[in-house]
Formats: sequence, C-alpha cells, structure tokens
Amino acid sequence: MSNPIRTKDRDAVVQSLRAGVVPRAGQHLIQVGRAREVETLVGDIDRLADGGSSFRLVIGEYGSGKTFFLNLVRAIAMERKLVVASADLNPDRRLHASGGQARSLYAELMRNLATRTKPEGGALPAVVEKFIATAKSESKAKGVPTEQVIRAKLEQLTELVNGYDFADVIAAYWRGFEEGNEQLKSDAIRWLRGEFTTRTDAKAALGVRTIVDDASVYDQLKLMGRFIHLAGYSGLLVCLDELVNLYKLANAQARNSNYEQLLRMLNDSLQGTAVGLGFVLGGTPDFLMDTRRGVYSYQALQSRLAQNTFATNGLVDFSGPVVRLSSLTAEDFYVLLTKIRHVYAGGDQAKYLLPDEAVHQFMEHCANRIGDSFFRTPRTTITAFINLLAVLEQNLGTDWQSLIGAVEVKPDLGGQGDLDVVEDDELTSFKL
Repeated sequence: MSNPIRTKDRDAVVQSLRAGVVPRAGQHLIQVGRAREVETLVGDIDRLADGGSSFRLVIGEYGSGKTFFLNLVRAIAMERKLVVASADLNPDRRLHASGGQARSLYAELMRNLATRTKPEGGALPAVVEKFIATAKSESKAKGVPTEQVIRAKLEQLTELVNGYDFADVIAAYWRGFEEGNEQLKSDAIRWLRGEFTTRTDAKAALGVRTIVDDASVYDQLKLMGRFIHLAGYSGLLVCLDELVNLYKLANAQARNSNYEQLLRMLNDSLQGTAVGLGFVLGGTPDFLMDTRRGVYSYQALQSRLAQNTFATNGLVDFSGPVVRLSSLTAEDFYVLLTKIRHVYAGGDQAKYLLPDEAVHQFMEHCANRIGDSFFRTPRTTITAFINLLAVLEQNLGTDWQSLIGAVEVKPDLGGQGDLDVVEDDELTSFKL
C-alpha cells in the first residue's frame, strides 16, 4: 500500500463516494468482500465467451452495492473481450412501451457501448469497423469482393427479426467507409443506435424499410449480440440498473408488459437461443418479491425466479438466475474504511488523518446508531466517513474522538448509485 495514488484517481474516488455514487475510475482501490458473487458472474462471462447466454438479477437493498457490483462485472467483462452495453432505467427508459421509452433505452445502451479500448462508451463505430476490417482481410485472402464476404458473414442474421435490413445497413457503412462518405457512415451508425424516428427518413438515408422501434428493441439486441460475435468479440453483456422503476409504474398493464419482456429474456437465456448475449439486471427486494406489483406478481416469472427452499440458515445457491447480495461482514467493512482512508491520503501512510483505533471507534459508533443496516447498506456510512476525513483535513489539530461522537448517520432510505466492493486478492485471477 506504499505506492502513491494519482491525484486524478484519488479525487474521482473521493468525490464519487462523498456524493453517494459509484466511482467510474479507481474502483480497484476500494474493493473488498463478496468474492462468491463475483465468481458466479465471472462464470456467466466465460459462458458468453463460449457462445452461450446468461441472465442474472442482482438483488440488494438501496445502498447495498448493486451499482458497484454491476460496474465491477462490467469491467471484468471488458477484460475478457466482451462488449458491454449499460444503462439505468427511468420513467423515460424501460423495456417495453408504446411512446418511445423502449427505443430510448436501446439508444442509451448503444451510446454507452464499451470495449476494453473504449471503456467510457461510444464504441459502436469501432465495433463495426473491426467487423469490416476482418471482412476486408478475408476478401483479400480469398480474392473475392469485400461486400460479398460481408453479405456471407451476415447471412446468419437474416433469420432474425430485422436481420436483412441490419445486413444492408452494415453494407452501407462499408460503402461509406470505402468512398469516404461520412454522411452515409453517420446514417448507418444512427440506424444501429436506434436514432431514426421514422421509416421514411431511414429509407431516404439508407434504403431500408424498418427502424428500431419500441416493439423491436429486444430483437435488435439479439441481432447486435450475434453481430458483435461475428466482429471478433466474445459476446455482448447488457447491464441494466434501477429496475425498481418498473415496480414503480402505476399502470398494471404497463408493468406486466415489461415483466413479459423480462420473461422473454430469461426464457431465451435458459434455452440458449440468444447466442453470445447476456443480461445483468440490478433491482431491490421489493421489485422482485412484492406479489402485488413486483416481478413475483407475474406468475410465470415467480415460478422461474423463486428462491431455492433448501438455501436457508446461511446456505447459499448461486446457480439460479437471482443473485442476492449478502451483507458485508464487520471485517470487510473495516478493510473498506482503511482503504478509503488510504485513498484519501493519496497513498501516503504519513498523511493518514485517522489512526486504526479511530476506524474501529467509528464503526462501533455507526453500528450502535443504525444497527444491522450499517452492514447491509454501506453507502451512508461511507459518506459519513468521507465527511469526517474532510473536516479533519481542513481543520488541522481537531480531536477526532470528539467528532466521532457527534457524527450523525441515518439509514439509507433509497436512491441511486449503490456502493459495494470486492476483495483485491480474490480478483487476482480475474486480471483486473
């Protein structure tokens, strides 16, 4: 722990934690616990890379660490040569709709498409160009036109919904690439991102008769998963967070339509028909288990997602579609807080603002104040710890003992950007 931490990484982690959101950079600096859950998702990633499919619901309380967990899985997937698409659901983005909300979700997923070389998103053009580069080298080796190779490679997509038009759009991108026609390339990417709103515009720009609309979003994701595999990547992992927004839908028919889409995704995964396509979805216990408005209100999903009745009294089963995030142990939490202290000091032990004894005392104080939820929902406790360090840094000579007694920590009642972490030495084999 003697290596200095770059100011950029230090600030990214500290500012995110203080705001109660998940840092997008420097996650490895604060990883502790939950190795079994990570191992389970890594198994899913390996299955995708082998041409399989996967579906996981990651269930945890507000602030328990779903978002951090999803981001960690996302990072591991990119290391394994998968392409990752991620988005948060909200009232304007959902799985099924008739007013453009489903297409909006698809467009957001495509904008956030990320690879190992473009981890921040915007990787769709790079994926298409990698496919074209592969086709060009193959056409050169065989002595046949590039478009002929492209059409032959995309032939398997024509069995899927919109498959013919998908192949036409990729061919149009290739023509734009060869002719230096930036407008044609831009129009092709717009179609692939689901940004055309009318068929008339799509036909005028690309000569295709269909667009990505609310009804075809899931079919388009299946197409994209196949295409990404053809481009030389291991597969497509779709990470969706804040599924609690489906639970909050007031209209019962709208909720059921969205749950029906979840059922389609789950069935295709279990039956292996969604080749190279995986889903990791984050939600709360209410979203899953409420029999009036939650996923369990949809009978077909309840029977498939029901908890293993033998997994009780501390026994676990990670083979089912649902992964329930366990609480951090006291030991995990202590390691987490010491790592945050280390990051705050920029990696310099001489600049620690609190001794080990203070970390223990802070934990005892929080446990006495908010009980068990201290371990179940670490977000508010972490924010309070960062606030404590900030006061000590800006008021040198202040007695930490007097401050800890005055710390006000309230249970987390909900929000976005959950925090959680995974032990460094547990991840060495995952090449993070």
